Amino acid sequence: MVNEILYEDNHIIIVNKHPGDLIQADITEEKTLRDDIQTYIIEKYHKPGNAFLGTVHRLDRPVSGAVIFARTSKALKRLNEMLRERKISKFYWAVVDQLPPQQEGKLVNFLKKDQEKNKSFVVKPDTPGALRASLNYKLLMSSDRYHLLEIELETGRHHQIRTQLSAIGCHIKGDLKYGFPRSNNNGSIHLHSRKLEFLHPVRREMVTVIAPLPRDPLWKFFEDALTG
Repeated sequence: MVNEILYEDNHIIIVNKHPGDLIQADITEEKTLRDDIQTYIIEKYHKPGNAFLGTVHRLDRPVSGAVIFARTSKALKRLNEMLRERKISKFYWAVVDQLPPQQEGKLVNFLKKDQEKNKSFVVKPDTPGALRASLNYKLLMSSDRYHLLEIELETGRHHQIRTQLSAIGCHIKGDLKYGFPRSNNNGSIHLHSRKLEFLHPVRREMVTVIAPLPRDPLWKFFEDALTG
């Protein structure tokens, strides 16, 4: 198992996704994180054939951090319902190049995905196909060049954090697609699914996981500054 397991029981498994990992198959037909986890479950629990594994939510390929998979169909159905009802709290950390207009606030926009460009844009509310997107952000600290934001998602739209932050002039480090001038050497962007919190879909007890940050000098700087 390449990725760090953050939580595991008979119903769900939460792993710390590396930047660059593909969560589930696309047109490239590359091996996916889901494939790796399924192999891990088959080998660990001596499952004959394929083990059930449902994808609950996704992270963009260059993004890192906590992601949930369901090990049973019951858990998958309930977790999907919880997502729709916004009962799974999702917190991200983002390193951006500019200060937001306020130290904390809410962003509400209407977004539309361009399928050909695989990119989302802020559009007028009456645009056909536009979807409402909302998030809360808070400035945690700044270095001499960059700023660390904590984001709580209220909706789960395509490239939502990247699009909404870019719209206020805050470009995520390494995110060429949304306006940062240079890519990171490893193709990652400095956006990390830091914390998940929800009521277990079967056991009915609170689950809270915090995903360790990628090994990276800038992430380490902010982590050391906050915890030191």
